[in-house]
Amino acid sequence: MLCGAGISWFVTRKLQEKYRKKGAEFEEHIALAAIGTIADMMPLKGVNRTIAKYGLEAIRKTQRIGLSALIFDAGLQKDTISTHDISHILAPLINAMGRLVHAMDALRLLCTRDSNRAAELARTLSLTNKERQQLTIDTTMHADSIVKSRKGLPKLLFVSHESYNQGVIGLVAGKLVEVYYRPAIVLSRGKIVSKASARSIAGFNIVEAIRTCSDILVDVGGHPMAAGFTVETKYLQQLQDRLEQLADKELSEEQLTRILGIDTEIPLEAITEELWERLRSFEPFGFGNPEPVFATRGVAVDDARLVGGDGKHLKLTFSQPTTHNLQPIAISAIAFGLGDYYPRLRPDKPVDIAYTIDMNVWNGTRSIQLKIKDIHI
Repeated sequence: MLCGAGISWFVTRKLQEKYRKKGAEFEEHIALAAIGTIADMMPLKGVNRTIAKYGLEAIRKTQRIGLSALIFDAGLQKDTISTHDISHILAPLINAMGRLVHAMDALRLLCTRDSNRAAELARTLSLTNKERQQLTIDTTMHADSIVKSRKGLPKLLFVSHESYNQGVIGLVAGKLVEVYYRPAIVLSRGKIVSKASARSIAGFNIVEAIRTCSDILVDVGGHPMAAGFTVETKYLQQLQDRLEQLADKELSEEQLTRILGIDTEIPLEAITEELWERLRSFEPFGFGNPEPVFATRGVAVDDARLVGGDGKHLKLTFSQPTTHNLQPIAISAIAFGLGDYYPRLRPDKPVDIAYTIDMNVWNGTRSIQLKIKDIHI
């Protein structure tokens, strides 16, 4: 399955072949296709993986002035751009204009050949994205208050309000899924029609669930994990009742339990730069091709401290004896969003950890670092 950007790239490729055009323009096109493919959360398998892989290489050496300006303004290093940078930083910057104002300035940025104009437009996108971020936070807090005000927690979350901006309801639905781990539908309620965006969890095809109510919908589109639709406002309560009943029937409590998949268990001594290099051959990682997750049991917490302005993250050092009874091997780690564990971590209390393996570069020095996914005490 290809997104619109992937289809567009194949069309331009055929046109380039027809008119015998090759070179830099060809690479610039696949760079844009990669951004669209990653931003649209296409499974990075098959053709999509190829587009993402070669598109990332094209982005790292792009001569497109606007894209370079955006990368610079975002504080990223062009030669190390990753799928994470695109999905969490560049794509939101590009999408912010269409969410809140109009997508034309994002298009102008990608097309301009004037470096001053590119810098100006990149700044505009950045400021608009900051506004989008705050609007998302405010709307998420409001939607969360509605969820908490209800008796019990339904298996499918359905929230609507007339104040919700259509440009951020998909992001808000995603935030609700993160917090409650159950399908979420958020609607911008209008007098005549309402616009909705939905996000789901593994095992619940959200677009097919919504299509069971096609008789009262204006339109619907999407894929198993995300969808959007339009509905006449007078049908909102009926729609909510039907979808909640469907979720009650199809979703078990086990499916609503967040599970972290672990690929294999290894000792700390197995984590080497050579292993990290071998893992790079599986890139690009992303939706449909997740980064391998490892687990190690019984590691000692040599050091733990809270980091970040709000103290929500942990900087850690773990150690474990080696199989050869030599000096225990120690390794540093970062645990984003796991600051709540801090009071329970002690040097004399071993823990089990799940993580991905990263390479930390600081002042030109490289060192292996674990990115902690979970800690079991």
